[in-house]
Amino acid sequence: MEAIKQVFTTCKAEGRAALVTYVTAGFPTVEETPEIMLAMQSGGSDIIELGIPFTDPLTDGPTIQKSNAQALINGVRIPTMLQMVQDARKLGLTVPVLLMGYYNPVRAYGEEKLLKECQSAGVNGFIIVDLPPEEAVRFRDHCKVKGLTYIPIVAPSTTDTRMEMLCSIADSFVYVASKMGVTGATKTLDTGLEQLLSRVHHYTKGSVPAAVGFGINTREHFSTVASIAEGVVIGSRIIELLQEAPKGTGAEKVKEYCLHVSGRSAHCAIKSAQGQKPSIAKTEKNEPDQLSAMKSQNHTTSSDDIARFGQFGGQYVPEALMECLTELEDGFNKASADPTFWEEIRSYASYTNRPSSLHQASRLTEYAGGARIWLKREDLNHTGSHRINNALGQVLLARRLGKTSIIAETGAGQHGVATATLCALLGLKCTIFMGAEDVERQALNVFRIKLLGATVIPVPGAHPGDGGTLRDAVNQAFRTWVTDLKTTHFVIGSAFGPHPYPTIVRTFQSVIGEETRSQFMQEMNGKLPDAVLACVGGGSNAAGMFYPFLKDPSVQLVGVEAGGDGTSNGRHATTLARGSVGVLHGVRTYVLQDDDGQIISTHSVSAGLDYPGVGPELASWKDSNRARFIAADDKDALDGFRLLSQTEGIIPALESAHAVAGAVRVAKDLGPDKDVVICLSGRGDKDVQQVAKMMPNLMSAE
Repeated sequence: MEAIKQVFTTCKAEGRAALVTYVTAGFPTVEETPEIMLAMQSGGSDIIELGIPFTDPLTDGPTIQKSNAQALINGVRIPTMLQMVQDARKLGLTVPVLLMGYYNPVRAYGEEKLLKECQSAGVNGFIIVDLPPEEAVRFRDHCKVKGLTYIPIVAPSTTDTRMEMLCSIADSFVYVASKMGVTGATKTLDTGLEQLLSRVHHYTKGSVPAAVGFGINTREHFSTVASIAEGVVIGSRIIELLQEAPKGTGAEKVKEYCLHVSGRSAHCAIKSAQGQKPSIAKTEKNEPDQLSAMKSQNHTTSSDDIARFGQFGGQYVPEALMECLTELEDGFNKASADPTFWEEIRSYASYTNRPSSLHQASRLTEYAGGARIWLKREDLNHTGSHRINNALGQVLLARRLGKTSIIAETGAGQHGVATATLCALLGLKCTIFMGAEDVERQALNVFRIKLLGATVIPVPGAHPGDGGTLRDAVNQAFRTWVTDLKTTHFVIGSAFGPHPYPTIVRTFQSVIGEETRSQFMQEMNGKLPDAVLACVGGGSNAAGMFYPFLKDPSVQLVGVEAGGDGTSNGRHATTLARGSVGVLHGVRTYVLQDDDGQIISTHSVSAGLDYPGVGPELASWKDSNRARFIAADDKDALDGFRLLSQTEGIIPALESAHAVAGAVRVAKDLGPDKDVVICLSGRGDKDVQQVAKMMPNLMSAE
């Protein structure tokens, strides 16, 4: 902490801004990183940010994404990074070093362990881009005890209330994101930068420096920012130079660039570096009043309690997204309390085909040989799935908020179709992001989306062996959304994501369980079903089916996850059964990750269940034992697909086929005179061609 303070004191005395440079640890190679850090110092860098690689950086541009992916291929882990810093220190690195990245790898490593080892390795602090305010304060206080610094980030969208809080916890400098959008070099700087810095300086009372990053890459940019800020951060351009440099020349190219962009001579840079001594952070006395001060000033998010489902939920997103999430939460709360909003939704009942019917599956029951099996026919909704429920609610909410453009992610394509359908109906621009692999296996839905007037953006996989699935589509949708928050709404299709999305999606999908409960009780003279089942990917249809039965302890809630090739070999998507607690796509929940907090690849025959996370509410139901979760593998799902088709004349979506397979097991276990209701979340038109290739015997001539 003190080393960074001294940097800015020295720079002020010399009449210049501090140069802060970024490199992803292990890019382009592990061996070159210490050399690159030393080259930055020789080029005049005053502070170095060493990027923590992460599989799923939410708002980083293509340059940083690629460097993250390569670093992970190179085997970079946090211990590797600490060794890099130690090696660089031994070779003469004296400038402060900050570790910068997303929270999940830090969480997985263990905060206390990491802080202690950073203190020993010569790391001076952290920039964690996605910590929510209440955790940022806690983490900052823990850093301070170890003599380390925590750097808060503010963005153009940061409100005055949040700006005041974030500036108040800064103890060395404030990182100012110069523009909205993702990281990356740009041609021009944001015209509102000077006004943004004025706000920062107002709330720091001039006592804490501000360093500006995002988009800066030329000498002209540097000079402009240096005239109004105490520090200038450059990252993506350095990564680009390393990508372009012939093998073995990267460090020298970085040194030359740093000297050029800062306008300093090599002699001055060396002299400045020699004036610094490697700083080992010293343990300080704790000042526990910081968190209580924040609470007493009401600076922590007022919605934090309702943003959480036990330990799950929250808003683990970069600062640029916070104001839009606050706007969404406020708009949703007002709409929910407005009877006219619900009247408007009900006015589309005939269009969406609500209520959907409840069907007793007699022949499927006979096959199972146990409890009676019922089907909640969400497959009969307009567009062929339950997705229309949430899409309708969110698109109407977006229009109420004044948004004119809609984006959405999709896996199996049903959410994309539903969203595109409503945008066509209401005259809104629509863009759908879909994993490139899913575009191939869901070609029918891709055509439907395009026919409805929407644009489909295929998203390639970011890591070796990944063809591009729902996870990649979610990443790219977030990155696109952050570039235009004022006019665009992101219609998240499942019950995951940062607050308030899990609550919004569950609220709009609860019509499934509400209708089921009412219809079943009417059919069975007031009796409730003994179990309700739904397939589980992100959890939208399960959350909607289960929620109205939460307070009925006699009703078992059973989710069926995608077992893929079988959970023993790792090719699966059983997040709740085999995952662990982590942070992905803005929310703390169960995720499929390795020991380093890196998200691992999933597999399912079903594109809609092929996701490495799950909604936080479902995670809380698992932990409280209110719901249980079983798996159906690819073979089970294909058997369920054929079974329902041949016993009830209903071709289910492959997602729903997992629930069918699970329901047969549950019905057998429950025995006669019991009742099981399946949420048949979608129809299988979209999957017929894919299944035909997997069941060639059905295609042969009789």
